[in-house]
Amino acid sequence: MHINTNLTKKVLSWYDNNKRSLPWRVGKNSPKKLYYRLLSEFMLQQTQVKTVIPYFKNFTKKFKTLKSLSKSKEVEILKLWEGLGYYRRAKNLLASAKILVKEHNSKLPENLEEVKRLPGVGEYTANALLGLIYNQPRIAIDGNVRRIFARNLNREERKINFEKLIFVNKKNFFNTNRSSDFVEALMEFGALICKPKEPKCVRCCLKKTCKYFKSSNKIKTTSKKLIKNKNYDIFCYLNKNKQIALTKKNQISFLKNFYLPTIKETNYLSSNKNWKFLKNYKNSISNLKLNINLYYKFSKKIPPKYDWHYLNLNKEFIPTFTKKIFKQVETLF
Repeated sequence: MHINTNLTKKVLSWYDNNKRSLPWRVGKNSPKKLYYRLLSEFMLQQTQVKTVIPYFKNFTKKFKTLKSLSKSKEVEILKLWEGLGYYRRAKNLLASAKILVKEHNSKLPENLEEVKRLPGVGEYTANALLGLIYNQPRIAIDGNVRRIFARNLNREERKINFEKLIFVNKKNFFNTNRSSDFVEALMEFGALICKPKEPKCVRCCLKKTCKYFKSSNKIKTTSKKLIKNKNYDIFCYLNKNKQIALTKKNQISFLKNFYLPTIKETNYLSSNKNWKFLKNYKNSISNLKLNINLYYKFSKKIPPKYDWHYLNLNKEFIPTFTKKIFKQVETLF
Protein backbone atom coordinates (compact mmCIF):
# COMPACT_ATOMS: atom_id res chain seq x y z
CA MET A 1 0.00 0.00 0.00
CA HIS A 2 2.46 2.62 -1.18
CA ILE A 3 1.28 6.19 -1.60
CA ASN A 4 2.61 8.75 -4.08
CA THR A 5 6.11 9.79 -2.91
CA ASN A 6 5.40 13.48 -3.57
CA LEU A 7 2.16 13.60 -1.56
CA THR A 8 3.66 15.52 1.36
CA LYS A 9 5.31 18.14 -0.85
CA LYS A 10 2.23 18.62 -3.01
CA VAL A 11 -0.25 18.87 -0.12
CA LEU A 12 1.99 21.33 1.77
CA SER A 13 2.35 23.47 -1.35
CA TRP A 14 -1.44 23.44 -1.80
CA TYR A 15 -1.90 24.31 1.90
CA ASP A 16 0.46 27.29 1.72
CA ASN A 17 -1.65 28.80 -1.06
CA ASN A 18 -5.15 27.81 0.07
CA LYS A 19 -5.35 27.45 3.85
CA ARG A 20 -8.18 29.18 5.63
CA SER A 21 -7.63 31.91 8.19
CA LEU A 22 -8.90 30.30 11.40
CA PRO A 23 -8.72 31.86 14.89
CA TRP A 24 -6.88 28.92 16.48
CA ARG A 25 -4.06 29.02 13.92
CA VAL A 26 -1.50 31.13 15.74
CA GLY A 27 2.28 31.42 15.34
CA LYS A 28 4.48 28.44 16.19
CA ASN A 29 5.99 30.33 19.14
CA SER A 30 2.78 31.86 20.43
CA PRO A 31 2.17 31.34 24.17
CA LYS A 32 -1.49 30.72 23.28
CA LYS A 33 -0.72 27.81 20.95
CA LEU A 34 -1.42 24.93 23.36
CA TYR A 35 -4.58 26.53 24.76
CA TYR A 36 -5.98 27.40 21.34
CA ARG A 37 -5.18 24.00 19.87
CA LEU A 38 -6.56 22.07 22.83
CA LEU A 39 -9.78 24.10 22.79
CA SER A 40 -10.26 23.82 19.02
CA GLU A 41 -9.54 20.08 18.91
CA PHE A 42 -12.20 19.40 21.55
CA MET A 43 -14.71 21.67 19.81
CA LEU A 44 -14.06 20.24 16.35
CA GLN A 45 -14.83 16.68 17.40
CA GLN A 46 -17.91 15.80 15.29
CA THR A 47 -18.61 19.49 14.63
CA GLN A 48 -18.01 21.63 11.54
CA VAL A 49 -15.50 24.49 11.48
CA LYS A 50 -18.10 27.18 10.67
CA THR A 51 -20.15 26.11 13.71
CA VAL A 52 -17.14 26.09 16.03
CA ILE A 53 -15.68 29.53 15.19
CA PRO A 54 -18.15 31.73 17.17
CA TYR A 55 -17.97 29.38 20.19
CA PHE A 56 -14.17 29.42 20.07
CA LYS A 57 -14.15 33.23 20.00
CA ASN A 58 -16.55 33.43 22.95
CA PHE A 59 -14.41 31.01 24.98
CA THR A 60 -11.14 32.82 24.33
CA LYS A 61 -12.78 36.16 25.10
CA LYS A 62 -14.03 34.84 28.45
CA PHE A 63 -10.94 32.76 29.30
CA LYS A 64 -7.74 34.34 28.00
CA THR A 65 -5.37 31.53 28.96
CA LEU A 66 -5.30 27.80 29.69
CA LYS A 67 -4.80 28.66 33.35
CA SER A 68 -7.88 30.89 33.54
CA LEU A 69 -9.90 28.13 31.84
CA SER A 70 -8.65 25.59 34.39
CA LYS A 71 -9.89 27.78 37.25
CA SER A 72 -13.40 28.10 35.87
CA LYS A 73 -16.46 26.25 37.12
CA GLU A 74 -18.11 23.49 35.15
CA VAL A 75 -21.39 25.40 35.01
CA GLU A 76 -19.59 28.33 33.31
CA ILE A 77 -18.06 26.05 30.70
CA LEU A 78 -21.35 24.30 29.97
CA LYS A 79 -23.18 27.61 29.65
CA LEU A 80 -20.67 28.85 27.05
CA TRP A 81 -20.86 25.48 25.28
CA GLU A 82 -24.66 25.62 25.17
CA GLY A 83 -25.94 24.77 21.68
CA LEU A 84 -22.70 23.16 20.46
CA GLY A 85 -23.83 19.69 21.56
CA TYR A 86 -21.89 16.64 22.75
CA TYR A 87 -21.58 18.27 26.16
CA ARG A 88 -19.26 15.64 27.57
CA ARG A 89 -16.56 17.32 25.48
CA ALA A 90 -16.92 20.47 27.60
CA LYS A 91 -16.50 18.51 30.83
CA ASN A 92 -13.46 16.68 29.43
CA LEU A 93 -11.95 19.95 28.21
CA LEU A 94 -12.13 21.45 31.70
CA ALA A 95 -10.73 18.28 33.31
CA SER A 96 -7.84 18.17 30.81
CA ALA A 97 -7.05 21.86 31.34
CA LYS A 98 -6.86 21.32 35.12
CA ILE A 99 -4.47 18.37 34.69
CA LEU A 100 -2.20 20.22 32.26
CA VAL A 101 -1.96 23.26 34.54
CA LYS A 102 -1.56 21.44 37.86
CA GLU A 103 0.50 18.41 36.84
CA HIS A 104 2.39 19.60 33.75
CA ASN A 105 2.99 23.30 34.39
CA SER A 106 0.64 24.29 31.54
CA LYS A 107 2.59 22.22 29.02
CA LEU A 108 1.58 19.24 26.92
CA PRO A 109 3.42 15.95 27.69
CA GLU A 110 5.60 14.85 24.77
CA ASN A 111 4.65 11.17 25.03
CA LEU A 112 1.63 9.78 23.14
CA GLU A 113 0.42 7.48 25.93
CA GLU A 114 0.67 10.26 28.48
CA VAL A 115 -1.36 12.63 26.31
CA LYS A 116 -3.99 9.92 25.81
CA ARG A 117 -4.50 9.81 29.58
CA LEU A 118 -6.10 13.26 29.42
CA PRO A 119 -9.91 13.01 29.70
CA GLY A 120 -11.58 12.89 26.31
CA VAL A 121 -8.31 12.55 24.38
CA GLY A 122 -8.03 9.49 22.15
CA GLU A 123 -5.55 8.38 19.50
CA TYR A 124 -6.62 10.98 16.93
CA THR A 125 -6.59 14.02 19.23
CA ALA A 126 -3.30 12.96 20.88
CA ASN A 127 -1.56 12.62 17.52
CA ALA A 128 -2.99 15.92 16.32
CA LEU A 129 -1.82 17.79 19.43
CA LEU A 130 1.68 16.28 19.43
CA GLY A 131 2.10 17.05 15.75
CA LEU A 132 0.72 20.58 16.02
CA ILE A 133 2.45 21.57 19.28
CA TYR A 134 5.82 19.81 19.02
CA ASN A 135 6.19 19.31 15.25
CA GLN A 136 6.41 15.57 15.85
CA PRO A 137 6.14 13.38 12.71
CA ARG A 138 2.55 12.24 13.19
CA ILE A 139 -0.65 11.94 11.20
CA ALA A 140 -3.99 12.43 12.94
CA ILE A 141 -6.28 9.91 11.27
CA ASP A 142 -9.71 11.47 11.02
CA GLY A 143 -12.41 11.10 8.37
CA ASN A 144 -10.70 13.60 6.07
CA VAL A 145 -7.36 11.78 6.16
CA ARG A 146 -8.89 8.33 5.74
CA ARG A 147 -10.79 9.57 2.70
CA ILE A 148 -7.67 11.05 1.04
CA PHE A 149 -5.71 7.81 1.41
CA ALA A 150 -8.65 5.58 0.45
CA ARG A 151 -9.31 7.55 -2.73
CA ASN A 152 -5.63 7.65 -3.59
CA LEU A 153 -5.74 3.83 -3.56
CA ASN A 154 -9.35 3.64 -4.84
CA ARG A 155 -10.26 1.29 -2.00
CA GLU A 156 -12.92 1.16 0.71
CA GLU A 157 -11.82 2.63 4.02
CA ARG A 158 -12.89 -0.46 5.96
CA LYS A 159 -10.43 -2.56 3.93
CA ILE A 160 -7.42 -0.38 4.78
CA ASN A 161 -5.22 -0.68 7.86
CA PHE A 162 -4.32 2.99 8.18
CA GLU A 163 -1.75 2.51 10.93
CA LYS A 164 0.10 0.03 8.71
CA LEU A 165 -0.24 2.31 5.69
CA ILE A 166 1.38 5.20 7.60
CA PHE A 167 4.18 2.93 8.86
CA VAL A 168 4.94 1.62 5.33
CA ASN A 169 5.00 5.15 3.91
CA LYS A 170 6.58 6.97 6.85
CA LYS A 171 9.77 7.89 4.95
CA ASN A 172 7.69 9.55 2.24
CA PHE A 173 5.20 11.18 4.59
CA PHE A 174 7.72 12.61 7.02
CA ASN A 175 10.46 13.79 4.64
CA THR A 176 9.84 17.34 5.83
CA ASN A 177 10.66 19.57 8.77
CA ARG A 178 7.08 20.87 8.64
CA SER A 179 5.31 17.99 10.38
CA SER A 180 2.97 20.33 12.26
CA ASP A 181 1.86 21.95 9.00
CA PHE A 182 1.47 18.54 7.35
CA VAL A 183 -0.91 17.40 10.11
CA GLU A 184 -3.14 20.37 9.43
CA ALA A 185 -2.64 20.40 5.67
CA LEU A 186 -4.04 16.87 5.32
CA MET A 187 -7.14 17.73 7.34
CA GLU A 188 -7.63 20.97 5.38
CA PHE A 189 -7.15 19.22 2.04
CA GLY A 190 -9.75 16.61 2.96
CA ALA A 191 -12.22 19.27 4.05
CA LEU A 192 -11.85 21.55 1.01
CA ILE A 193 -10.72 19.38 -1.93
CA CYS A 194 -11.14 15.65 -1.23
CA LYS A 195 -14.64 16.24 0.13
CA PRO A 196 -17.06 13.44 1.08
CA LYS A 197 -19.51 14.53 -1.62
CA GLU A 198 -18.59 16.11 -4.94
CA PRO A 199 -14.79 16.08 -4.46
CA LYS A 200 -12.98 18.75 -6.48
CA CYS A 201 -10.89 16.24 -8.42
CA VAL A 202 -10.13 18.56 -11.34
CA ARG A 203 -8.46 21.04 -8.96
CA CYS A 204 -6.67 18.32 -6.96
CA CYS A 205 -2.87 18.47 -6.84
CA LEU A 206 -2.77 14.66 -6.42
CA LYS A 207 -4.91 13.74 -9.42
CA LYS A 208 -2.00 12.53 -11.59
CA THR A 209 -1.33 9.63 -9.21
CA CYS A 210 -4.81 9.24 -7.69
CA LYS A 211 -6.35 5.89 -8.62
CA TYR A 212 -9.84 7.15 -7.79
CA PHE A 213 -9.50 10.01 -10.30
CA LYS A 214 -8.04 7.77 -13.01
CA SER A 215 -10.41 4.84 -12.58
CA SER A 216 -13.62 4.33 -14.52
CA ASN A 217 -14.76 2.20 -11.56
CA LYS A 218 -14.62 4.67 -8.72
CA ILE A 219 -14.95 2.84 -5.38
CA LYS A 220 -17.21 4.46 -2.81
CA THR A 221 -14.70 4.80 0.02
CA THR A 222 -17.16 4.95 2.93
CA SER A 223 -20.32 3.06 3.76
CA LYS A 224 -23.52 4.77 4.88
CA LYS A 225 -23.67 5.78 8.51
CA LEU A 226 -25.91 3.40 10.42
CA ILE A 227 -28.97 5.26 11.67
CA LYS A 228 -30.67 4.00 14.80
CA ASN A 229 -34.33 4.72 15.46
CA LYS A 230 -35.37 5.14 19.08
CA ASN A 231 -38.76 5.77 20.69
CA TYR A 232 -39.00 7.77 23.92
CA ASP A 233 -41.80 8.83 26.23
CA ILE A 234 -41.08 12.06 28.11
CA PHE A 235 -43.08 12.97 31.22
CA CYS A 236 -43.14 16.60 32.36
CA TYR A 237 -44.21 17.69 35.83
CA LEU A 238 -45.41 21.30 35.57
CA ASN A 239 -46.77 23.92 37.95
CA LYS A 240 -48.72 27.14 37.50
CA ASN A 241 -45.56 29.26 37.98
CA LYS A 242 -44.32 28.17 34.54
CA GLN A 243 -41.89 25.71 36.05
CA ILE A 244 -40.88 22.22 35.00
CA ALA A 245 -39.37 19.51 37.20
CA LEU A 246 -35.96 18.28 36.03
CA THR A 247 -33.45 15.75 37.31
CA LYS A 248 -29.87 14.73 36.49
CA LYS A 249 -30.60 11.15 37.54
CA ASN A 250 -31.34 9.69 34.15
CA GLN A 251 -29.93 6.72 32.26
CA ILE A 252 -30.08 8.14 28.74
CA SER A 253 -26.57 7.61 27.37
CA PHE A 254 -26.39 10.68 25.14
CA LEU A 255 -27.44 13.04 27.97
CA LYS A 256 -26.42 11.19 31.10
CA ASN A 257 -26.10 13.44 34.18
CA PHE A 258 -27.70 16.43 32.44
CA TYR A 259 -31.01 18.07 33.34
CA LEU A 260 -34.02 16.24 31.86
CA PRO A 261 -37.64 15.50 32.72
CA THR A 262 -38.54 11.85 33.23
CA ILE A 263 -37.63 10.02 30.02
CA LYS A 264 -38.06 6.38 29.16
CA GLU A 265 -37.25 4.35 26.07
CA THR A 266 -40.42 2.63 24.99
CA ASN A 267 -42.37 0.93 22.22
CA TYR A 268 -43.88 3.24 19.64
CA LEU A 269 -47.42 2.58 20.89
CA SER A 270 -47.41 2.87 24.66
CA SER A 271 -50.15 3.64 27.15
CA ASN A 272 -49.71 6.26 29.91
CA LYS A 273 -53.14 6.63 31.49
CA ASN A 274 -52.17 8.98 34.31
CA TRP A 275 -50.62 11.55 32.00
CA LYS A 276 -52.02 13.94 29.41
CA PHE A 277 -50.63 13.59 25.92
CA LEU A 278 -49.24 16.85 24.50
CA LYS A 279 -47.41 16.12 21.27
CA ASN A 280 -45.41 13.73 19.14
CA TYR A 281 -42.28 15.18 17.53
CA LYS A 282 -38.95 14.15 16.04
CA ASN A 283 -35.41 14.93 17.09
CA SER A 284 -31.97 13.82 15.92
CA ILE A 285 -28.71 13.44 17.84
CA SER A 286 -25.67 12.18 15.93
CA ASN A 287 -26.73 8.84 14.35
CA LEU A 288 -29.90 8.60 16.45
CA LYS A 289 -33.35 9.42 15.09
CA LEU A 290 -35.69 9.97 18.00
CA ASN A 291 -39.46 9.62 17.92
CA ILE A 292 -40.75 11.39 21.04
CA ASN A 293 -44.15 11.28 22.74
CA LEU A 294 -44.48 14.16 25.16
CA TYR A 295 -46.78 13.89 28.21
CA TYR A 296 -47.48 16.29 31.07
CA LYS A 297 -49.33 16.82 34.33
CA PHE A 298 -49.69 19.79 36.65
CA SER A 299 -48.57 18.91 40.14
CA LYS A 300 -47.42 20.54 43.36
CA LYS A 301 -45.45 17.46 44.37
CA ILE A 302 -42.50 16.05 42.46
CA PRO A 303 -40.37 12.92 42.95
CA PRO A 304 -37.18 12.94 45.04
CA LYS A 305 -34.03 14.28 43.29
CA TYR A 306 -36.11 16.54 41.05
CA ASP A 307 -35.99 20.36 41.16
CA TRP A 308 -38.24 23.04 39.74
CA HIS A 309 -36.83 25.10 36.85
CA TYR A 310 -38.41 28.12 35.17
CA LEU A 311 -39.19 27.55 31.51
CA ASN A 312 -37.99 30.99 30.42
CA LEU A 313 -35.49 32.04 33.09
CA ASN A 314 -32.52 29.71 33.41
CA LYS A 315 -29.12 30.93 34.51
CA GLU A 316 -27.81 27.40 34.76
CA PHE A 317 -26.86 25.29 31.77
CA ILE A 318 -29.73 23.47 30.07
CA PRO A 319 -28.93 21.20 27.09
CA THR A 320 -30.55 21.95 23.72
CA PHE A 321 -32.48 18.68 23.88
CA THR A 322 -34.21 19.87 27.06
CA LYS A 323 -34.79 23.37 25.70
CA LYS A 324 -36.75 21.86 22.82
CA ILE A 325 -39.00 20.23 25.41
CA PHE A 326 -39.42 23.64 27.06
CA LYS A 327 -40.72 25.11 23.80
CA GLN A 328 -43.31 22.38 23.49
CA VAL A 329 -44.71 22.72 27.01
CA GLU A 330 -44.68 26.54 26.94
CA THR A 331 -47.74 26.30 24.68
CA LEU A 332 -49.73 25.15 27.74
CA PHE A 333 -49.41 28.53 29.45
